[in-house]
Amino acid sequence: MPTYTHGRVATLALLAVTLVWGSSFVLTKWALDQIDPLDFLFWRFIIATVALLLIRPRSVAELSPLARRRGVVIGLFLGAGFVAQTYGLQTTSPAVSGFLTGMMIVLTPLLAALFFRRRIEPLAWAGVLLATAGLAVISLRGLSLGIGEALTLLGALLFAGQIALLSEWPRPDEAYGTTVLQCATAAALAGLPALLTGGIAVPPSGEVWGALLLMGLGAGAIGFTVQAWAQAHLTATRAAIIMAMEPVFAGMFAVLYGEALTLRLVVGGSLVLAAILLVELGPRHSREGQIPRVQG
Repeated sequence: MPTYTHGRVATLALLAVTLVWGSSFVLTKWALDQIDPLDFLFWRFIIATVALLLIRPRSVAELSPLARRRGVVIGLFLGAGFVAQTYGLQTTSPAVSGFLTGMMIVLTPLLAALFFRRRIEPLAWAGVLLATAGLAVISLRGLSLGIGEALTLLGALLFAGQIALLSEWPRPDEAYGTTVLQCATAAALAGLPALLTGGIAVPPSGEVWGALLLMGLGAGAIGFTVQAWAQAHLTATRAAIIMAMEPVFAGMFAVLYGEALTLRLVVGGSLVLAAILLVELGPRHSREGQIPRVQG
């Protein structure tokens, strides 16, 4: 399959995963009213890890020592990002948290350029600015910088690191094993502070277990595996722009669950969608410049 076709399939796959993540927002919000956030993260990632290992028990053993080390490092960024974001949410609003987390769209190409010397095309920077503006329209209603906002911004930086590393390190054939290590490491990082602050609580009801299973299997095991495979065919910048659709999808599903359709969601969502179309449907040489590698 040509490189260009690989990139288009990867784009659609990552967009589908982002849709799943966005659709799970309502379920996550409900579950977090029933269980501590760190306990929720631990169970979500441990369920994903166990499920992935049951399907392919030797997936981690099949990785090279270098790929295993890299998988753990990527998992550290992912898990630490979730922990920072969770603590930040204790003292900041979900709207501000959504915008600050979305700043990973700007931070991702900066990290890719800094650590991997990736040249970012002007068209990609235009997409970054459009997507960021869209998230600001959807989420931002005033912003003051406190400890919660600082932690959330740290989470965005860590998520940006995870995206940048996924686009540089694993080959497509290493995506599965890398995902196992990501989820296991994230579970450990969420479980450690929970243990230090009173222990990991067992989910209180069958409904919460059901939510955790859906999050662990759908948004976790399947979602992170597809993300790892897709990003083996995409640059970090292109992946970050696509993933900016997550709050847009979350808003759309919130409307389906009874919330009012706001002008902010329509305008902001249109800007994010325009950013994706700008990168995907722009001049052919620019699009191909967004796909520097396909290995395996």
